[in-house]
Amino acid sequence: MAILFLTPSANAASRWADGLKKQFAGEDIRINSGPEGDGDVEFAIVWKPPPGRLAALPNLKAIFSIGAGVDHVFADPGLPEGVPIVRLIDETLTTQMTEYVVMNVLWHHREMDDYAALVAAETWRHLHPPRTPERRVGIMGLGVLGSAAAEALSRFGFSLAAWTRRPRAWPLGEAFSGPDGLQPFLARSDILVCLLPLTPETAGILDAAAFSALPQGAVVINAARGGHLVEADLLDALESGQIKAATLDVFEQEPLAPGHRFWSHPKIRVTPHIASLTYPDAAAREIARNIARLRAGAPMIGVVDRDREY
Repeated sequence: MAILFLTPSANAASRWADGLKKQFAGEDIRINSGPEGDGDVEFAIVWKPPPGRLAALPNLKAIFSIGAGVDHVFADPGLPEGVPIVRLIDETLTTQMTEYVVMNVLWHHREMDDYAALVAAETWRHLHPPRTPERRVGIMGLGVLGSAAAEALSRFGFSLAAWTRRPRAWPLGEAFSGPDGLQPFLARSDILVCLLPLTPETAGILDAAAFSALPQGAVVINAARGGHLVEADLLDALESGQIKAATLDVFEQEPLAPGHRFWSHPKIRVTPHIASLTYPDAAAREIARNIARLRAGAPMIGVVDRDREY
């Protein structure tokens, strides 16, 4: 039986080919092949697979995302029923996201944007940010990535809170959940970090209502998906001063279009979807382990709840 890698990115296909062949020595590895002759494909490893392509694989046993998110898989209206969808859980992804979140929370906590402006004006002045225990950081999403980032932030002594869509125990700070918990969670978040999965329930959650619920002068960090953010609402909140600054790693359309307002906005820091990068060798190793588990009749790690889409 065969393993098929599907992506519209020629660069990604090239980078993944060697890693997959190394991890699956002796297996029939196909890169963006078919659909003719792919009836024997058992496993699909994908990033933004072409719509309908997975439905053309009659012997498919599992679909593996090469990222932590699976919204790109659910975007396929012809997604085959009954086939497990597996998100990537990889220590490298988790470490990188933790680094990104900690780096940007500390940047905004220590008011480094303000210092950069003072330096540009050749002005020597001390600012006086709140002490760390007085800075309230709110984290949206407590999956693998959100939990790791929160654990790292807790070691600095920040006042932490988390919001999840459904109740869960959490020992590191205040826990909020569901629609009723969103407003009070936002009201106590001086720095808001979004690490939610993108689902119909969370699309557009960073909107005018959310920004107005935050304390005036709050900061927004979005390292989840561009679909969480209503871009026009953020620009309005920055213009009014309700939001002081934003760091954005993800966007509704990627790459970010030339001339987009975010590129040059003085209150927005843009990074090109690099908060957590997939390394083919490490990711292929984790996927190979999951395929071995499936073949041995053991449960796979990272299987997605289709009803919740995460």
